[in-house]
Amino acid sequence: MPRRTPLSALDRMRTPRRFPGFLKTASVCVLIAGLLSPFSQAVAASGAPKAAAADDYCGGQCSDILPPGENGNATLAQILLNQAFGTQPGHAEDQLGPYANLAKGYPALTTDKINTFFNDASFGVPSGQVASSEKPAGRGDVTIVRDKKTGVPHITGTTRYGTEFGAGYAAAEDRLWLMDVFRHVGRGQLTSFAGGAPANQGLEQQFYRNAPYTEADLQAQIDTAVAKNGERGQQALADVNAYLAGINAYIDASDPGRYFPGEYVLTGHKDAITNAGTIDHFKVTDMVALASVVGSLFGAGGGGEVNNALSLLEAQAKYGVAEGTRVWESFRERNDPEAVLTLHDGQSFPYAAKPASAQGEALPDAGSVTAEPLLYDRTGSAKSQTATGTADTVAKSALSSARRGMSNALVVSGAHTASGHPVAVFGPQTGYFAPQLLLLQEIQGPGISARGASFAGLSMYVELGRGQDYSWSATTSGQDIIDTYAVELCQDDHHYLYHGTCTAMDQVQQANAWKPTVADGTAAGSYTMRVWRTKYGPVQYRATVGGKKVAYTTLRSSYLHEADSIIGFQMLNDPDYVKGPQDFQKAAQHINFTFNWFYADSRHTAYYNSGDNPVRAAGVDAEFPVWAQPAYEWRGWDPAANTADYTAPAAHPNSVDQDYYISWNNKQAEDYAAAPWGEGSVHRGNLLEDRVKKLVAAGGVTRTALTQAMADAAVADLRAEDVLPKLLKVIDGAPVTDTAAAAAVDKLRAWLTAGAHRTETSAGSQKYADADAVRILDAWWPLLVEAEFEPGLGSALYTAFGANLPVDEAPSAGHGPTGSHAGSAFQYGWWSYVDKDIRAVLGEQVNGPLAQKYCGAGSLTACRDTLLGTLKQAAGMTAAQVYPGDDQCSAGDQWCADSIAQRALGGIKHGRISWQNRPTYQQVVEYTSHR
Repeated sequence: MPRRTPLSALDRMRTPRRFPGFLKTASVCVLIAGLLSPFSQAVAASGAPKAAAADDYCGGQCSDILPPGENGNATLAQILLNQAFGTQPGHAEDQLGPYANLAKGYPALTTDKINTFFNDASFGVPSGQVASSEKPAGRGDVTIVRDKKTGVPHITGTTRYGTEFGAGYAAAEDRLWLMDVFRHVGRGQLTSFAGGAPANQGLEQQFYRNAPYTEADLQAQIDTAVAKNGERGQQALADVNAYLAGINAYIDASDPGRYFPGEYVLTGHKDAITNAGTIDHFKVTDMVALASVVGSLFGAGGGGEVNNALSLLEAQAKYGVAEGTRVWESFRERNDPEAVLTLHDGQSFPYAAKPASAQGEALPDAGSVTAEPLLYDRTGSAKSQTATGTADTVAKSALSSARRGMSNALVVSGAHTASGHPVAVFGPQTGYFAPQLLLLQEIQGPGISARGASFAGLSMYVELGRGQDYSWSATTSGQDIIDTYAVELCQDDHHYLYHGTCTAMDQVQQANAWKPTVADGTAAGSYTMRVWRTKYGPVQYRATVGGKKVAYTTLRSSYLHEADSIIGFQMLNDPDYVKGPQDFQKAAQHINFTFNWFYADSRHTAYYNSGDNPVRAAGVDAEFPVWAQPAYEWRGWDPAANTADYTAPAAHPNSVDQDYYISWNNKQAEDYAAAPWGEGSVHRGNLLEDRVKKLVAAGGVTRTALTQAMADAAVADLRAEDVLPKLLKVIDGAPVTDTAAAAAVDKLRAWLTAGAHRTETSAGSQKYADADAVRILDAWWPLLVEAEFEPGLGSALYTAFGANLPVDEAPSAGHGPTGSHAGSAFQYGWWSYVDKDIRAVLGEQVNGPLAQKYCGAGSLTACRDTLLGTLKQAAGMTAAQVYPGDDQCSAGDQWCADSIAQRALGGIKHGRISWQNRPTYQQVVEYTSHR
C-alpha cells in the first residue's frame, strides 16, 4: 500500500499555475478541515513487524538530527493548509524543534538528555516504535519500516536489487518534488519546469554555466565510471538502475492514486480535476545531472584566478610591481603560519605552493576583462534579469548560500576520552531548506549496512552517516582543483588556438520558456542560455593579454566526472570493505570531489582529504590564469576525457589517531596552500580549536562535553571572541573621554566577559542578551574595517580585495555574502587582516604579517582615534539602521534579522528559529565495541 493518502476533493479542484514557495492564501482554505483526509502511514503500526536490525556496535550511543523533518512531500490540500494556517504534514518539521532548542539547552546538557536534541541513530526500529511497514510495489524482497518519532525509512532487503529498489521508492515517498526540481536544475531547465521566478532563473543560470552538459555528456560519464571500476562499477550501475526502478514505481503508484506531491498541480504538470498530465520517469542520466549540482555546490574548490589577477594588477598599480606583489601576497595568506590546521602534528603536505619563478602567466590588460554573456533572446520577464543580477539574487536567496556554510567536525581520540573510546560530533552544513536537500534513511541488504544522510535523488547509498561499527562525515575542503586558461583567439571570437591549430569552439545551449505565475506576479518569458566550450573548459571571460584577444576558460578536474565518486560511497556502505581507518581512507580516495573526511570507531579516528588534485606543470602558479599551451597544461592531461595525472593519495592530507581533529572549512595542513582566501590568524575554525584543545588538555572528554563545545561555538561571535580583545587593548591605551564611546566600550567589554554569545535572554524570548553590544559590533565592524584599510590601500585596491574576500559575514541579513536567514556565518571576512594589523600596530609579534601597517598608518595614537571615531558612529546607529528589515522581519528586529529560515523549495513553509552556526545534518557518536 502506498504511503501517501489520496488527494481530497479540494485537491481535485483546478488551481492556477504558480511556483511553490510563493503561494498566497486561498479563501477556499476554510473548507480544508472538512475535506482533507487524515495523513496516515501505509500500514498500522500495531501488528507490523519490526525492522530487522543488523549488527550494531554503537551501544545506543549514536545519535543524529536533520531538520526540518523527514517528510518532504505534501499533497495539494496539505500545501494549502500550510499556507493558510501553518498546519504541517506529518514528520515535516518534527526535527526542527529539537535542533533549534540546543542553542539554549546545551549548557544543561547531560548524557541522558542528548536524545532530547537528537534522534537515536541505532539500527532498526523497536517493535513498539514501528509506525508503518510496507512492501513497495508488492515486492517480497524488501521492506520499508518507518518509526513513529521521525518517520525515517528503514529499508531492509533480502536481495541487492530489492534493497536498492526500496531505497528509490522511499526517496520518492519523501522527496519526489525536490528530486524533480534538481534534475532540472542540473540540466539548466528549471524555469521551464517550475516557472520563471527570479530565484529559478538564477539557479539554472548558475549551474548551467558551471556544468553545461549535453545528454550525451551525461551518459558518457556513466559509461566511463562503470568501465574504469570493473566489478564495482557494474554493481554501481545495477544499484542505480534498481534505485531508479523504485522511484518510477512510486511515480506509477501515486499517479492513479492522486497522492503525488501537490506542487505538480501548482506548476501545471498535473490537472487537479481530470488528473491529466504526467510525471516523467527518472533515468540514469538524471543521476549525473543531480550529482553535478551537488559537486558544484560542495565539492569543487578553487577557481577565481581572474579576480585574483585583477586585484594583483590593482596592487601593482598602487605600489609598483615588486611592492604591489608583496602587498597582494600578504593579503592572500596562501600559506599563513598562524592559520588553524586540521592536522596539527607537524605533517607537511605541499600542494599548489607559490613557485619561485612563475611561468606562463596570462594576466589581463588593465580594463579589458568582460564576463562572457550567458543569456540570449530574452523575452518578457526574462528581460528584467541580467546574468549578473540574477546570479547575485541567487547568492542572496537560494542555494549558493549553502556553499558558504559547509560543515564542521570535532573528533577526539580515545586516549583523551572518559571511556577510552573515540568521540565525534560532526556533520555537513548544506543550508536550511524546506524540504532539506538531504534525507535520512537506513539501508540493510547484501553488501550494504548503513544509516545516515544522502542527497535526495542520490540516496542509493548513505553518503554521510554510520556503518555497523564506524561513523564517517565530511566538511567541504575547498582545495584548488580548478584552473583558468587563456586561450588565444584566431579567425573570430569563437575560434581559438589549440596546439597551434585554429579550432572551433563547441556551442551548447538550452532554451527555456515559462508561463505567467499567479502567486508572485511573474510574467511569461523566455531566454536561451548559451555556453562556448573549449578543450580547456567553458568560456567564462573575454579579455586581452599583451594586446592579444583571449577567452578565459575554467577547467576543473571533476568536470565530465560527476559520477566517479559513486564508487567511494559504495565502499563506505559496505561492511565487508570498511573494517578500520585504513579501509575508510581507501574508500575516500575514490571520491573526486573536494572534501575533508572524518572517521571514528571504538578504537581509532582518521582523516583524509579527497579530490582529484591535478599535477600542474613546473612553475605554474595556481592563483592566476596561464596560457593554454602544452607547457602549462596539467601533466598527463587528456582533453577528450578530461583526465590527468593526480597527486598520489599519500600526498593528500591524511592522518590516523591524531589526538583530536577539528574542521570548519579551515586550512587542512601545513604547506597545503590551495585554499580559499581568508585562512589566516583568525578563522571560524579557531572557535572549535580553542574549545576542543582545552577539553583534550583536561582529559576525560565525553559525548556531552564535545556536543557542548560544538554548541557553544555555534552561538559565538567570532569577531567578538577573537578580535575584539585586541581592539579594546588599543582603546585602553588612554582614558576614553567621550561619553558615548565610553558607554559603547563598557557594553562590548561586558558582552565579551559574558562569553560573546548571540543568544536569547531565555528560550523563545526572541530578544538577545547583550542586545546593545551585539548591535554596536554589527554596526562597527564594516565601519572600522573601511576606516582602517581604505586610506592606505586606496579605494580601488580596497574594493578589489573586497571582491576576493568579503569584509563581513555576520548572521544578520545585511552583513555579508551568505544572505539573509541562512544560518552559517563567520566563514569569510577580514578578521585575520584586522587581527594582524592591530597586533602589528601594538608592536606585538606577528608571524606572516601584512606587508604594511594600515590602522592609523601605523601610529598607535592615530589608530586609536580611528577605532574610537568609528565606534562612536556605530553606537549612534539605531537598530533599524543596522537591521533594515526585509520580507520576513520588521526594521530593527535584531533577533529576526539573525534568525534562520527554512528556504522553501516546495509548497511547505516552516517558522523561523533562533540563529546558531552548526551543521544541518549532525551526528554524535561513541562506539562501545568493534567487530
